[in-house]
Amino acid sequence: MPPCAPSPTRTGRERPAEKGDGVEADELLTLVADGDQKAFEELYGLVSGPVFGLVRRVVRDPAQSEEVAQEVLLELWRSAARFDPGRGSALSWILTVAHRRAVDRVRSARAAGERERREARRAHHPAFDQVSEEVEAGLEREWVRRCLDRLTALQRQSVTLAYYDGYTYREVAERLSLPLGTVKTRMRDGLGRLRDCLGGTA
Repeated sequence: MPPCAPSPTRTGRERPAEKGDGVEADELLTLVADGDQKAFEELYGLVSGPVFGLVRRVVRDPAQSEEVAQEVLLELWRSAARFDPGRGSALSWILTVAHRRAVDRVRSARAAGERERREARRAHHPAFDQVSEEVEAGLEREWVRRCLDRLTALQRQSVTLAYYDGYTYREVAERLSLPLGTVKTRMRDGLGRLRDCLGGTA
């Protein structure tokens, strides 16, 4: 387990990198790779300022910058063994890790923000299919209404009572005080005209 380390905003933040820090960081990081906790504490104090400064320039937000810097500094304890002195200085390696972490945080924040914006847009604007279905249904209702208006009053009453209000032929006849045969004839004629109208032939 890494030793408890103070926040990067309180340790080394104001201290700029000095000449000789690079060599010292190389030595300390090598010791950290061997599990030396005292070396980790010294390395933490040495590089926390530069790490926080770099992260803050990328992330901008102070709270998030502190969080990312803390993650980077603790990562040194877990991954110090990956450092290869033959490929550059420890300080450069640490700052590269810090920059990568900072960029990842910014990208993650942007992606989260974009997801929230998409969800908000979906919440305020119905899906295209829903809108098109509503428009189509509205047009169909309007077309049916126009076709019903072309029927005689008796045909329109009969069709409306039977197909929109759910009455049987006998119930329609009773409500209109007409013989059942008359209602059936008017219904048949009215449905024929309605079918022709809805089919665009009338």
